[in-house]
Amino acid sequence: MGRPTGRVRRLATPIGILAAVAGAFAYVGSVDPNEPGHYPVCPLLKLTGVLCPGCGGLRSAHAFITGDLGAALEANAIATVGYFLFAAVWVLWLVRAWRGQPLRIGLAPVWWWGVGAVLLIFTVVRNLPFGSALAP
Repeated sequence: MGRPTGRVRRLATPIGILAAVAGAFAYVGSVDPNEPGHYPVCPLLKLTGVLCPGCGGLRSAHAFITGDLGAALEANAIATVGYFLFAAVWVLWLVRAWRGQPLRIGLAPVWWWGVGAVLLIFTVVRNLPFGSALAP
């Protein structure tokens, strides 16, 4: 058989990324992070007692993959929003790859600073008593 066509090559990377993400979600969906001993503890939480922006992400992914969107949001709202954002960017990537167009998402530095600020605020608030609803 000959070399793969251009379209097949262009689609290989986004499909490969989706396969890896689907495999990771399938594993987290089948091995419940709510049961101790299956996953390592967050090193920042273990050493300092401070919740990082990713704390609760595995519980969020487990709830998300098992269809409990409310529990996913409660475990880690930022991660849950990230799942939807990943899906939207992935679909855009796949469509552009199908059409032979590169995926270019040009965000101005102010957007990256904004994302960093949101993550920082989320982290600080979830570690304060009044922000306990954001804690996993």
